[in-house]
Amino acid sequence: MKNLLKLIVTAMLFVVLGACSGETAEDEASENIEAYELNEANQANESNESNQTNESNQANQSSEQEESGAVMSNQLAVPENVYPRRIRIEGNYFVVGDDSRRIWINGVNTPWNNWNDFAGDNFDYEWWDEHFAALRANGVNASRVWINCTNNFGRANNHGLEYVVSIDENGMVSGVSERHWENLDSFFEIAARHGIYIMATILSFDHFQYNEWHNSEPERWRNMLQSTEAINSFIEHYTIPFVERYRDNPFLWSIDLMNEPDWVHENEAAGRIEWEYISNFFARNTASIRQNSEILVTVGMAFSKYNSDLHVGNMVSDKIFQILYDNPYAALDFWSPHYYDWMYQWFWHPFTMTPEEWGMCSSKPSINGETTGHGTEGFTLVEDYVNAMNNGWQGVMAWTSSGVDDHGSFDDVITATRHIAYLFPELVWPPN
Repeated sequence: MKNLLKLIVTAMLFVVLGACSGETAEDEASENIEAYELNEANQANESNESNQTNESNQANQSSEQEESGAVMSNQLAVPENVYPRRIRIEGNYFVVGDDSRRIWINGVNTPWNNWNDFAGDNFDYEWWDEHFAALRANGVNASRVWINCTNNFGRANNHGLEYVVSIDENGMVSGVSERHWENLDSFFEIAARHGIYIMATILSFDHFQYNEWHNSEPERWRNMLQSTEAINSFIEHYTIPFVERYRDNPFLWSIDLMNEPDWVHENEAAGRIEWEYISNFFARNTASIRQNSEILVTVGMAFSKYNSDLHVGNMVSDKIFQILYDNPYAALDFWSPHYYDWMYQWFWHPFTMTPEEWGMCSSKPSINGETTGHGTEGFTLVEDYVNAMNNGWQGVMAWTSSGVDDHGSFDDVITATRHIAYLFPELVWPPN
């Protein structure tokens, strides 16, 4: 059945992909040339990096070791030194260094230790320091972290309310708690010291729905989203100060503008806001980040429904952003959709397909920004990571290394990251 669906999707792509995100045949040809040139360069460099075919063969040959734990028992050759090199994009690959060495995002989600870690005195320096040390020791090179979960510190922690972002009833933003910046200063220092690249998620659908303990004023965020003036106040008082403060730290490799905005559009509890407002927020924030830094920008879409022309349409495409905000910088750098097994009946299994076959526009690299740490149905997590790599996904970030719910724990996710790091250390930690 899965093979039949794959054939159907492949046939549909001949019709759809040529028009996705405004891509032209000339653009695609240029990308193919860049990918070819990059592949040639990688084959010639000192690490003798394997091409994708060799990666596939080597990963498949080792598949019998996955359940036995053979790879887990081997000592990883974790580099002693951490090299501060910014991740950038060439063709459809992530690369680092002046010689454009390819890096694969062997990642995890560490969304929070304490909900709203960076609000008030919630930040636990020792926990993050020890956790990132453990992640590096187990092959992880990147983590997706929620910088602001629902904006306040209090109530559930038996403290008086303290807001990260000062936002009024009209959605206008006027400032940011100094303790938020102090906590983030410590956090990014830890990330840089341990060589963990951070995807910083700055908002979530949780901001837009009521929660007695964590969010009693969601209407403020809904009002912000539906006013360009208020969006600009968020950019002025939060986005740009965040970027200017941390843009020189290469381990802030990307900003995820919102965790699963799909629910802000679909769910009554989150406001059921129209996409034109949500995408307007993304377009303007993306432009402000890209105009002021080299930090890459993405949106962690819940599923491919609103991230693909194969389904409802790509609501975060370059074309839509440019319509809403006439600025050449208003364009995401890469796709990072999420996937869980309940989605399969509508959107298929991403790791057994190329990103293009799954519906991602080939104009940008694609990673999986979130998937269960237990492995998808019928596959181990090791197999999910291996299949993703073999099919051209540029990374996977399983949920979660901090064990915040029943979708995965530290011990679950490192089975996959250790496996990839053991087989392909030069892709996880490119030589300097």
